Amino acid sequence: MNWSDLIWVLIAVSVLQPLLRQRYMDFQRQSQIARFEQKRGSRVILLVHRQETMRLLGFPVMRYIDVTDSEDVLKAIQLTDADVPLDLVLHTPGGLALAALQIARALSDRKGKVTVFVPHYAMSGGTLIALAADEIVLSPHAVLGPIDPQLGEFPAASFLRVVAQKPAAEIDDVTLIKADLAAKAIQQMRTSVRALLAPHMEAEQAEVIAGKLTDGHWTHDYPVFADEAAGLGLPVNTAMPPEILELMALFPQPVRASGVEYLPEPRHKTPVGRA
Repeated sequence: MNWSDLIWVLIAVSVLQPLLRQRYMDFQRQSQIARFEQKRGSRVILLVHRQETMRLLGFPVMRYIDVTDSEDVLKAIQLTDADVPLDLVLHTPGGLALAALQIARALSDRKGKVTVFVPHYAMSGGTLIALAADEIVLSPHAVLGPIDPQLGEFPAASFLRVVAQKPAAEIDDVTLIKADLAAKAIQQMRTSVRALLAPHMEAEQAEVIAGKLTDGHWTHDYPVFADEAAGLGLPVNTAMPPEILELMALFPQPVRASGVEYLPEPRHKTPVGRA
């Protein structure tokens, strides 16, 4: 083999290596999902949003819940017998309300038990989906979030507060129109949340939770930890199976942006007086 052939071999290896690595990672995920399904006798669906790297420019872009996600999740649900328990792993910053509500309604209509696992966070539309579950399992420091509607870059509730605090003559037409849209958006979301919570609790409690999550009580990025979620009356616990965290490790960020580093092996305290 001459130098020219060797160079072409190295180029081929460098081109194929990312593809082979991705195929191997896909195989590991499928194997882990199959083992977890067998253990729980369920259908396992993952809705995981990581940063994606654009092929040519190489900078990361965030992924959100969109209609492609809802189509894929709905297809997986339709392929599952109604009585089969369904386990959904959620890791998402949120996204399109329509897509999230489609998924949530499909989960709510299930006869079999629905469990949502949140290993790190399921904000906004992710929380809306989680509300449809019979059981929400959070890691000890994982979070849900408010689902108050947003109009562009501003919370819908803020438009209503501005209109309420100023004389009508001082408010421009665009703000009034946005306030009208804001009132409708909040009412629609509150109605949807009440419907999702209705199978799991009394109507009065569902109304209180729906109001707290949708009326702008918190900022949109407020983290709702397990204790506060349980205090609201949501069916939350922190009994996160280790298999879920192992699955999340198979979704590495394409771009390493973290400054965190440690040895991956478990570390236990060595008893005093022992080698």
